[in-house]
Amino acid sequence: MARVALVTGGSRGIGEAISKALKGAGYNVAATYHGNDEAAAKFKAATGIAVYKWDVAKFDDCKAGIARVEAELGPVDVLVNNAGITRDATLHRMTPEQWHAVIETNLTSLFNMSRNVIEGMRNRSFGRIVNISSINGQKGQIGQANYSAAKAGVIGFTKALAQENANKGITVNAIAPGYIATEMVRAVPEPVLQKIIATIPVGRLGEADEVARCVTFLAADDAGFITGSTLTINGAQYIAG
Repeated sequence: MARVALVTGGSRGIGEAISKALKGAGYNVAATYHGNDEAAAKFKAATGIAVYKWDVAKFDDCKAGIARVEAELGPVDVLVNNAGITRDATLHRMTPEQWHAVIETNLTSLFNMSRNVIEGMRNRSFGRIVNISSINGQKGQIGQANYSAAKAGVIGFTKALAQENANKGITVNAIAPGYIATEMVRAVPEPVLQKIIATIPVGRLGEADEVARCVTFLAADDAGFITGSTLTINGAQYIAG
């Protein structure tokens, strides 16, 4: 029987590429989304991947949603915490609402989702958790104190959870993408986009499929000795020490 993989924010952007790659690798995939019903319906029709709607920032929603996924597809063996939002503003202009929205969706969601699958993974002595961080969680970014804090927290969460569960056949890793050619990034004004690309040594944006291939690698059964790691995918734009 195929392993079940659950991808948050899995119907658009990087998440869409991850969902498709995992399906192509033989997983039975479930993709969550929060707001865009039309996009989710198109994604489901095009891929045949099951979609589930809930707010990953709410613990009870995650608990109920995961229970539904497991009732319909089976126990979750692979969890990809990909869902994320931005609410950019310099700190002296940032509202409490902008801060909390990003922290809760981008960081608290990792607790909400992982807490509701980790006991099952421990009982089965197998699990793969892949958390999507960001280059800006490693180096910071002007106007993104909330986002950078959340994405740095993803890395710390990953390291702690990896150590807690290493002896239970569960790996926990993070991926920190740089600028990826998603719809959101492509919407940046061309002069600004070219300035961004000029700071990337390989001379181009990354592709969502490149991130997805790394997720598939870390999710594999034979990746059991890789845990607590952060894999950077940024074209050498930032090299963490």
